Amino acid sequence: MTSLPDHFQPVSADQELVFACHPGIACFTQCCRELDLALTPYDVLRLKRRLQLVSGQFLERYVIVEWDEACLFPTCYLTMVDDGQASCVFADSRGCLVYGDRPGSCRAYPVGRGAAKGSDGLPAESLVLLIEPHCQGFAEEVSAQTVRRYLLSQELEPYNQFNDALLPVVQHAAIQAGTFRPSRSQLDQYMLALYDLDHFRQEMAHGRVALHSPLNPAQITGLAGDDEQLLLLGIRWLLQEWFGE
Repeated sequence: MTSLPDHFQPVSADQELVFACHPGIACFTQCCRELDLALTPYDVLRLKRRLQLVSGQFLERYVIVEWDEACLFPTCYLTMVDDGQASCVFADSRGCLVYGDRPGSCRAYPVGRGAAKGSDGLPAESLVLLIEPHCQGFAEEVSAQTVRRYLLSQELEPYNQFNDALLPVVQHAAIQAGTFRPSRSQLDQYMLALYDLDHFRQEMAHGRVALHSPLNPAQITGLAGDDEQLLLLGIRWLLQEWFGE
């Protein structure tokens, strides 16, 4: 079993959790500093829409893409403020300025969630609890609740749904077997279809990228403006382009 980093401990969804975060707590917004915040495609979708930006504008202003050859896929990190504390660009003394559309990892804190394709093909999740020295949330006098109920209260369901929808691509059998590794041009497709949704919509609308089969009604709504359906369409297109599915 792989050992966990310091301050991490495995938890189950039914385990009790006593935790609360609010503006009156001494450590308020400390978890928004000195961090590398990786953004999922759904995180970017929510944030660019919140800020009323097209995806390309959001990526240019707020995202650093790390192309590490040791990693199979590029990682998109949220830009931090150069204030000596590497603060989140969307955090100030009042808290999170995009709270209703904050990234999934921020919502889940202090719980971390990972998912993998199970033997039945369905997502199997694993949970960890992050207990950082600065965090006073565990000392708050609030009622205990299960980890599952805490995560539900943070409205994580759509984040988990769209993150899990990526598993057929990023954990494809050919990748797991080591017989497929995306080329740089294929990674450009990955960024286009998953992170630069508005550009992907344009490419689809002009016929420069296409599915081999006719679009279904949900996919058509994606082209017409539904970003969630467009993200699913992008995943479907990658499966076609990379694995012929």
